Amino acid sequence: MSLLDYFRSKKPATASIAKERLQIIVAHERGRRDQPDYLPQLQQELIAVIRKYVQIDDDMVQVQLDKNDSCSVLELNVTLPED
Repeated sequence: MSLLDYFRSKKPATASIAKERLQIIVAHERGRRDQPDYLPQLQQELIAVIRKYVQIDDDMVQVQLDKNDSCSVLELNVTLPED
């Protein structure tokens, strides 16, 4: 390694960064494909109702819809602050 190589900035491989980002987007979209259209709006409305009583962030509420052969189950996980 020469002295000039030490001072040069090493650029990350943009192709690998773009590939990782694309994989994340594809995985996220695959997860949303099986969800009904109303689920994001339902989550926002549930957060608004919970905020009337407890101060929470958006990421403290998780809504998931599980489908079985005979029924669908709506799972709601709320992480409440310990205060």
